Amino acid sequence: MVGAAVGYVLGARAGRERYEQLASTYRRVADHPAVQTAAGIAKAKVVDAASTATGFRREPGGR
Repeated sequence: MVGAAVGYVLGARAGRERYEQLASTYRRVADHPAVQTAAGIAKAKVVDAASTATGFRREPGGR
């Protein structure tokens, strides 16, 4: 029982450290200007494709 508890605590700690490492990497990549530019372009293309498919056009500068 004690061994299982120690294993759980150590595993949880290692899991949390790995999670923090992955989250930090994700934030660094997501905040990169090139990624932001690509995301903006992709969003615009999706909105345009959806507008074309539904026949609805947004006004310039609209959300």
